[in-house]
Amino acid sequence: MSDLIALTLPDGSVRNVARGTTGADVAASIGPGLLKAALAAKVDGEIVDLSRPIDHDATLALVTAKDEADALELVRHDFAHLLAEAVQRLFPGTQITFGPSTDDGFYYDFAPPAGRGPFTDEDLPAIEAEMRGLIAANKPITRQVWSREQLISRWQQQGETFKAEWAAELPGNEDLTVYWSGEDWLDMCRGPHLPSTGKLDPAAFKLTRVSGAYWRGDQANAMLSRIYGTGWLNKKQLDAHMLRLEEAAKRDHRKLGREMDLFHLQEEAHGSVFWHPRGFVIYRALEAYMRRRLDAAGYREVKTPQIMDARQWEQSGHWGKYRENMFVIPDEVPNVDDDGPVISDKAQWMALKPMNCPAHVLIFRQGIKSYRDLPLRLAEMGCCHRNEPHGALHGLMRVRQFTQDDAHIFCREDQIVGEIAKFCDLLDLVYKDLGGFSYSIKLALRPEKRFGTDAMWDWSEQSMRDAVAATGRDNADWGWEELPGEGAFYAPKLEFHLTDAIGRTWQVGTIQTDTVLPERLDASYVAEDGARHRPVMLHRAILGSYERFIGILIEHFAGRFPMWLSPVQAVVATIVSDADDYAGTVLAALQKAGLRSEIDLRNEKINLKVREHSLAKASYMLVVGRREAEEGTVALRNLAGGEQKVMRLADAVALLVAEATPPDLV
Repeated sequence: MSDLIALTLPDGSVRNVARGTTGADVAASIGPGLLKAALAAKVDGEIVDLSRPIDHDATLALVTAKDEADALELVRHDFAHLLAEAVQRLFPGTQITFGPSTDDGFYYDFAPPAGRGPFTDEDLPAIEAEMRGLIAANKPITRQVWSREQLISRWQQQGETFKAEWAAELPGNEDLTVYWSGEDWLDMCRGPHLPSTGKLDPAAFKLTRVSGAYWRGDQANAMLSRIYGTGWLNKKQLDAHMLRLEEAAKRDHRKLGREMDLFHLQEEAHGSVFWHPRGFVIYRALEAYMRRRLDAAGYREVKTPQIMDARQWEQSGHWGKYRENMFVIPDEVPNVDDDGPVISDKAQWMALKPMNCPAHVLIFRQGIKSYRDLPLRLAEMGCCHRNEPHGALHGLMRVRQFTQDDAHIFCREDQIVGEIAKFCDLLDLVYKDLGGFSYSIKLALRPEKRFGTDAMWDWSEQSMRDAVAATGRDNADWGWEELPGEGAFYAPKLEFHLTDAIGRTWQVGTIQTDTVLPERLDASYVAEDGARHRPVMLHRAILGSYERFIGILIEHFAGRFPMWLSPVQAVVATIVSDADDYAGTVLAALQKAGLRSEIDLRNEKINLKVREHSLAKASYMLVVGRREAEEGTVALRNLAGGEQKVMRLADAVALLVAEATPPDLV
């Protein structure tokens, strides 16, 4: 075996170096500046420690802060370990469990010392200070390979019962890795890590909150203290993130929903929304808009039952794959005793539908379908129920009862590319109409547990690639990315991730290429050759659900909707009571023109009225006093900002009607 290996760098150059050379060695040979900036190495596409020896020919790239995605993952992982070390230094006897990185930071779960209560937010400043001290110490971070027995023994000696339990379940025939911080603290971890604690910026992190968490997520286990933090590459990134959090708090749809009197949720209906009149105005306007778009795109709307026999769900595959998330009820209760109903073994089970697709197949199966009938686009504003865990519920964003803007396209194989392209164009139009949203496209590929053959999945996945390529969207400009293992159990799917006004992304739209459900539910059509063939079923949604999308819109617009969606489009407000009668005339003119209008005749100063209705996010105010009553005019004020204009009443009404027209009707 040669003592030399060939390392191919990103610029294509090749370096012949000694076997066992590390990424740090290569960085040092290029220059001291690169060695200082390097955080890790990427060997054959895998990120490893900078000090990890390389023993084979490979591609090598050095990860620096310029490689933001990789660098952020590294520093957040290290911040989590730093948090654990700091807590154990400050609170001897604390047991550590696990601490992963997250999308914007990190957390770690702890069992506080005996006799001490859970950690609280009051503990965070001291922990932050200890973490900064560890960064200043610039402790080297080193990797070692241990056996499972070594790990178990170490954790037992230190009284780390949680870590010992986990280590006992690790494979006994594999080498396991631990990472030392200096010579006095370690944690078991796969890595990789930074070369030292000093590579972290002490001004680039902040501990944010403390919550409870069960060991291994099981309510039967011990309650732990989970400390959350956010971590970044530098203070500028941290400050920008904290500003986004502050802005997000102002835009929180639950807060604005209360302030604007749009909706509420309460314990009597966990996970279901009570829409108030103003909130339901938004819902209806959005629903009407979507119906017009779907009608124009050739969809035919249907309505299907809320409850279906469990045997139907078993045949579709949902009973086996999705049963724990379904609400089920018995179809017969033959006996009753003192303790209540007794369900016999012969009772049939029914289920509230968690999705609409099996019912749409049943509609498709009514009557003989010909190839000339395809594509058949069936749409439904379908109310669905999913038994989400209580802890997962979150305002409008995660609910148990919701309405999908659902549709299923039954088509021939040769129609798939065209139908997906049309869907992409429709989605693009809707997202532009509803908020000027930009979005990225991801292809979620086959999961480990799935129905169908590998050949079917190969074909389905390639069909989606071909369709996106046909639209010119399979490139970096559209954020194109493939996500292995994240498809549905019956089909790969395109996911559409839109970006809101403050830079957050939301996965909402989707389209899936499914050949499994038509097979399982025996859907067929008569082809041109006179034989029966299976249609391809495209599952698709643009909004995802009305509830969640309205929540996104509330936060995107910070409650100040475009006028066509605004619950209150105009408020008529008087300066003096002498103008009350004329204010009524103005209100009547607005309402006759179809504008959602209110009147404010209170004996209050006009500045107070302006402020209150502006905070309530009304679109316009029409102010009237004696002069306006005499001249037949109004003082028109845009409550989102802008100068007040005095106009003839008819002109003001015409201006507001034009602005309130939905974008598809302009």
